[in-house]
Amino acid sequence: MSGSISSSASLLSAAEKAASTSQSSTASSTTSSSSSSAAAASSSTSSSTAASSGLGSIASDFNSFLTLLTTQLQNQDPSSPMDSSQFTSEIAQFAGVQQQVDTNTNLGQLISVAQSGQLTSDNTLVGQTATFSGTQIPLQNGTAKLSFSTATAEPVAIAVTDSSGNVIKTVQETSSAGSNSWTWDGTDNSGNTVANGMYNVAVETQDASGNNSAVPFTMTGTVTGVTKGSNGDVMLQLGSGSVDMSTVTSVSQSSG
Repeated sequence: MSGSISSSASLLSAAEKAASTSQSSTASSTTSSSSSSAAAASSSTSSSTAASSGLGSIASDFNSFLTLLTTQLQNQDPSSPMDSSQFTSEIAQFAGVQQQVDTNTNLGQLISVAQSGQLTSDNTLVGQTATFSGTQIPLQNGTAKLSFSTATAEPVAIAVTDSSGNVIKTVQETSSAGSNSWTWDGTDNSGNTVANGMYNVAVETQDASGNNSAVPFTMTGTVTGVTKGSNGDVMLQLGSGSVDMSTVTSVSQSSG
């Protein structure tokens, strides 16, 4: 019996550690994502500014070049005319660079239009249920749900932590062979109701030798909005939290 208790404690500890680790990874990822988004926004702004500045500079230089060319042609020595092929080549180079700047500007506008169109289309997802992967579970209206599968009936432990890595909820049970689901009622281990929001979660199992391993899982949440990140990624809002559209595996009509 003591061995069973020890194994059970080890499994629970593994789940708690995994959830806390995912919290650290999520915080780091969020910081990195925010930094990347800010960098992307800054880069986009800088690129747009550079393109506009570059285009203006090219236009100014091109006009100056034509003025200089005209003046030189008007004042050249008739007995020793200048090589016109060099001027022609430089004009062609100026025109080519200007066309490239115009193309980049137009491409940026097309991308922006396409992203806005996708955002408008994705707004139809509001109110539907999204199934997605990740390490954060959305607690909405006091409930949250995750699903996982195990090859056989085996012991599993589920741990939920807050944004600071504090353990909020832990559950130990025996899974069924095949598909399993767990619904969180929004209470902590003391029975107190916690606030809606995004929480870190982990699912662990243990083999006959007492070795712990992570169990892949997916979560579901009700889409409450669709936004576009600074880097152009589409984000699905799930209450006070959000997930990247790239992590969503399916969307279905809410049963409610």
